[in-house]
Amino acid sequence: MTRPIAQHPHAVKTVVVPAAGLGTRFLPATKTVPKELLPVVDTPGIELIADEAAALGASRLAVITAPGKAGVLAHFDAAPELEEVLEARGKTEQLDKVRHSSRIIEACPVTQDKPLGLGHAVGLAESVLDEDEDVVAVMLPDDLVLPVGVMEEMARVRREFGGSVLCAVCVPDDEVSNYGVFDVAEVDGREDVRRVVGMVEKPAREDAPSNLVATGRYLLDRDIFDALHRITPGKGGELQLTDAIELLISEGHPVHVVVHRGHRHDLGNPGGYIRACVDFGLSHPTYGPGLRRAIDQILAEHDAAAAGAADRAGD
Repeated sequence: MTRPIAQHPHAVKTVVVPAAGLGTRFLPATKTVPKELLPVVDTPGIELIADEAAALGASRLAVITAPGKAGVLAHFDAAPELEEVLEARGKTEQLDKVRHSSRIIEACPVTQDKPLGLGHAVGLAESVLDEDEDVVAVMLPDDLVLPVGVMEEMARVRREFGGSVLCAVCVPDDEVSNYGVFDVAEVDGREDVRRVVGMVEKPAREDAPSNLVATGRYLLDRDIFDALHRITPGKGGELQLTDAIELLISEGHPVHVVVHRGHRHDLGNPGGYIRACVDFGLSHPTYGPGLRRAIDQILAEHDAAAAGAADRAGD
């Protein structure tokens, strides 16, 4: 049983993690391994999310899974036989890592039988919330938002302004059409906070209302579930979370964004995943120095090969 809401430092008890996707962009790797278990260096993405949720003070991780993706939740189970072998062999560091995943946070499954959109997935989490929860956090496992801590800042903004709070990052003009873009208004005296007056999903560059785009962190007022019940499915029969947020805005519900000045990695596609592994690898105390030397060598070899190819083409 979870602790009362008063015992949660940021009044967030449950973090919803939508993890029912098929991971088609990573095929064939995700034919048998869920993309949420692909390691960033040596830690699966879903465990990085669990650590972030625990740092926020949440006590429950509601993982939205699909039939056949039980392995995502199994990552948080204890592994007594493996632990026994590691302990007997004196593999203390590895033992601590294995035990850590089962001790981070209570992970509970919520099954999404069909891929009916992010809004549908979030709506399913209502069934596991306690009566004393008036806000639900959503963290998309595809997004690593660095440095960790933006959710705590979002919670502080929610205490100040109420309603729902989302995370935004600023992207170049030529990238806005890849994201949901916020239409925002200034908040007096605040450089890091904007009031949301609307959202546009993947607009043309010339139609984008700003350069502030949604990234995968949300603190949503519990009213979001009522809004999700009232919106209609869009393309492909999916319920979109952005449509429910738009409905709340139209009805006067306060929605703000925290403008995050750090950076993010998109683990949902191979290009972003590779960059995340390099970033985390360079920061790793064991692997970082060797990786840096290897990257320098690889770049030098590629530059030499490219220069040689250019010389041959000019002959």
